[in-house]
Amino acid sequence: MGARSSKITAQNNRSDGHLIEYFRNTFVRGGGASNANLSEGLIATGGVISDYVDGSTVYRAHIFTSSGTFDVTAPGTFGDTVDYLVVAGGGGAGREYGGGGGGGAVKYLTSQPVASSPGVYTISVGSGAAAGVVGSASSVSNPLITAITSNGGGADAGPGGSGGGAIGTSPLTGGSATGAPGHPGGIDITSPPLGWGNPGGNAQPGASGGVAAGGGGGGAATAGSNAPSISDSGPGGTGARYSITGTTTYYGGGGGGGTGDSPNSVGTGGLGGGGNGASPTTSEAQPGTFATGGGAGGARRDSGPPNTRANGGSGIVVVRYQIAQLTAEQKATGGAISYYDGMTIHTFTSSGTFATLAPWTGETVEYVVIGGGGSGGSGGSDNPGGGGAGAYRTGTTPIGAHPVSRSIQIGAGGVESNGTESYFGTPITAPGGGKGGNNGSTGNPGGSGGGGGYLGFAGGPATGAPFPGTIGATPTAGWGHAGATSNGTAPRYAAGGGGGAGGAGDSTTTTAYGGLGMQLPTTFRDPASSVGHPGPTSPTFTGADTSGKYWFAGGGGGGIDGPNGIPIAAGGGPGGPYAGAGPAGDGAVADQGVGIPAKENSGSGGGGNSQPTASSIAGRGGSGIVLIAYPS
Repeated sequence: MGARSSKITAQNNRSDGHLIEYFRNTFVRGGGASNANLSEGLIATGGVISDYVDGSTVYRAHIFTSSGTFDVTAPGTFGDTVDYLVVAGGGGAGREYGGGGGGGAVKYLTSQPVASSPGVYTISVGSGAAAGVVGSASSVSNPLITAITSNGGGADAGPGGSGGGAIGTSPLTGGSATGAPGHPGGIDITSPPLGWGNPGGNAQPGASGGVAAGGGGGGAATAGSNAPSISDSGPGGTGARYSITGTTTYYGGGGGGGTGDSPNSVGTGGLGGGGNGASPTTSEAQPGTFATGGGAGGARRDSGPPNTRANGGSGIVVVRYQIAQLTAEQKATGGAISYYDGMTIHTFTSSGTFATLAPWTGETVEYVVIGGGGSGGSGGSDNPGGGGAGAYRTGTTPIGAHPVSRSIQIGAGGVESNGTESYFGTPITAPGGGKGGNNGSTGNPGGSGGGGGYLGFAGGPATGAPFPGTIGATPTAGWGHAGATSNGTAPRYAAGGGGGAGGAGDSTTTTAYGGLGMQLPTTFRDPASSVGHPGPTSPTFTGADTSGKYWFAGGGGGGIDGPNGIPIAAGGGPGGPYAGAGPAGDGAVADQGVGIPAKENSGSGGGGNSQPTASSIAGRGGSGIVLIAYPS
């Protein structure tokens, strides 16, 4: 967004330490507009805060990539209304010759009234669906309003916010959409009551049970495409564009169809996070992109190479309102931008670019870079280890005079695998966490290592250095700890917990918790923001506070047997789950031992599944995050 100087609207002089304080410092204390007071919008907390200028209007957006609350405590001087973007989770794609998963419905409403009594709005962010499952709904609710809900994307020719693409065996018709078709194109289009959505594309059957091709999943703006032949699967539909976060982004793209023949044309995912479909020889199905509501790419035929079946992308909820009518010079772009305690903070929850603007004069920045967490282990009859956290790096680095551009990568959480690395320019890299050991195998190495699987298998080593007990600049390798070696003896036959940034995993005769995570440095602990995840309120290391907020990079809980009444293995330290880490599945209840995934943008490890269970599904690791701060 452009940033230029203009007259400030006079109303009141209330400070909340964010963008208003920045402008107050610039124009009032600096003498640029010495007689001006500053208007402000609602006083509210929750989500990751992004303050930005669009023309002469200053907005604040609260961005939720996981469930939470939006808390309004005082009315605003620009009216008590907000804009909502509510995007549901994308559908998974699980069948051979698979159709692409449908994108989650996209709902955009403007100028909605909000109340400050009661002013707590419950935000539910739909998760990306497992393979072959409909995506979860996203919603905003409060006792004084009708809930604002978007439906999750369809899967395997099924209905959803946007319908799933048809598979190459019956049924051959794409799934229907509960969202409304007819998106007119363009950007920031107000949606009908059920949001935008479109049907999935049709499939091409093979002769006598032979090869076939799936249709593309529907997108928020356009329908999924039909498969043109048994060798060519259909592309996913396009998502809808919105700039409510301060950055123009597509949401609700459909997944591309999979195919079962070669040569072939694989169905590409639609703009808005849709994953590409699989081919029998050259590519795997891709998951939908998290925080977009994108549908998963369709699977290939089972008779080909090992058949990856992909998950849909998680949804997102954004609440926005005006906080001022002014502009000022902006020093850099990239990520969600907020202002706290005299600092400008860029928060990247997805990959992007940090780029300086003309006012940049060679500032030194403070950063936090956290890799993606590893998944828990899996195993059908006994207990696998918890996933290790991504490495946690923090420190300062000078950025040269404008123009400077640094690539930002946000590491993905592992799905039956290690997490991937995050980086702030390639010199500052945080490796992903190690996958937990399966039943009968060691944990993988990583930034923090995965826990060892039952019985007596070693935890994975850490590439990170042990935490010294005081928050401060990290070594080049960041902080990380090894996963625990499994104990594996009666009464609970525990696997090893995954390592965390703040401590090692655990395994005893009765526990298998993941290692302790880490709080953000004080620079990034904005009280109005819910960046990070809950943690202990009585941490034992220097530099932490007792707020129970701002925690990342905890180890996943290791798999552990019942009996009933004994807690499951927590992630992120004893007493958890903390830091968004995944607990183990509940082995005390038959067939409910599926490992719990870590939260998005936590960098924490996923939980191992627990015996007894008929399923051997490990919890996914949490994606990483990058934060950058410098003086405003």
